[in-house]
Amino acid sequence: MTKWSAIALGLGISLTACGGTASKSTPSSPSPDPPPPANITVVNHIIYMLQENESFDRYFGQLNAYRQSLGLGADVDVTPSNASQLGYDGSTIITPFHMLSMCTDIVSPGWSHSHFDWNLKAPISGTPLMNGFAYSAGSISAYNRAISDKNGKRVMGYYDQQDFPYYYFLATQFAMSDRWFSPVMTNTPANRMYAMAATSQGVTGLTNTAPNGISATTIFDELQKAGVTWKDYVPDYPQGSSLVPFPTYSHFQSNIVPLSDYFSDLKNGNLPQVAFIDDDAKNDLDEHPGPGVSVQAGSAFVASIIDALMSSSSWKDSVFFLSYDEAGGFYDHVPPVATVSPDGIPPILLPYDVCSHSTGPNCNFVFTGFRVPNIVVSPFSKAHYVDHTPIDHTAILAFIEKRFGLPSLTKRDAAQPDISFFFDFGGAPNMTPPTPPSQPTNGPCYVNTLP
Repeated sequence: MTKWSAIALGLGISLTACGGTASKSTPSSPSPDPPPPANITVVNHIIYMLQENESFDRYFGQLNAYRQSLGLGADVDVTPSNASQLGYDGSTIITPFHMLSMCTDIVSPGWSHSHFDWNLKAPISGTPLMNGFAYSAGSISAYNRAISDKNGKRVMGYYDQQDFPYYYFLATQFAMSDRWFSPVMTNTPANRMYAMAATSQGVTGLTNTAPNGISATTIFDELQKAGVTWKDYVPDYPQGSSLVPFPTYSHFQSNIVPLSDYFSDLKNGNLPQVAFIDDDAKNDLDEHPGPGVSVQAGSAFVASIIDALMSSSSWKDSVFFLSYDEAGGFYDHVPPVATVSPDGIPPILLPYDVCSHSTGPNCNFVFTGFRVPNIVVSPFSKAHYVDHTPIDHTAILAFIEKRFGLPSLTKRDAAQPDISFFFDFGGAPNMTPPTPPSQPTNGPCYVNTLP
């Protein structure tokens, strides 16, 4: 072929063999425009669930060894080799140890104890030394004679892939963060309020919860206003709903349903656009420390919920966020991070609470709570991904707001980063759901001795 023949063919022109006379051919059709890149709108179902009172180091502090056994990088900020705590006796040095019991005696994550965890000698300072966990646990034991661990050693006990094959598989196959924090440096009530409304309106604990609840607008009020379908699935129906403190609970009772509806909704293709799944404290399946509460049984409960989603028709366009409402008073080496007060409302404190008579840099809602375990399960989750961007539970609310065009609830969720970094919406690397290992539930359960 001559140079001119090649040029002619490239222009869609044919040259005749006699004299090179050219005749026009029918031009080819133009290529269609490439489809726009996939984005958050491919997600049609957002489900989130909070279990109870576990720290990141306690559950995932050994995750890098598991990742490396699979040929992956040591990408997670895990428990450091020199981690230690000073016991309640003021002299014993306690280092991390593998828990043999799947049950652990109670630890206090309340406002005051959490501040002593942050800095034992200067609890209201702006300097997080993360050195008071064992002392706080020992102080609880000192006046509770039923607790045998008087030195607070239990805060340094951890689990690994032998105990949690299901969680370790999911945390590695899908996406996770090693900078996911509870919203507030205190116990469950305030943190669950933040997970619903991005504020607790000053509530800091069990004994000072507003007697008639709080008036904050929840994410579900905004969803209802926008015509986005939602449900709160409640194992201990209906009183176990995290919406009880809010007007939402009485206004939209038909959206608060038994957990059994979740499984039937999946089976019938009726999963709402947004769902919250409450924990099952009634049947000791919430992983909360305490006699008779096996973390393995709680993990198997979670597995039944996630496995049902993965085997349903809703899997193809769903995102499931699993985390823990707060860290429970267990050791974690990563300090809480500075954030913003949601609404400027000061903490409601009792006379004996830290910060009740003097103030300091962390005496308001301007720091997060401690790190908590988390897994982001979705066909769109980046495979084997670990993110290091600081976030708290209100980042889930911000994700919901972005997906459905809702306004921010408070300054706290407005300040969260866009957590689309967990996902590959176009590639959907987990569209074919993997087969996780089964979660054993036969580990021993005792609290009178360690480990």
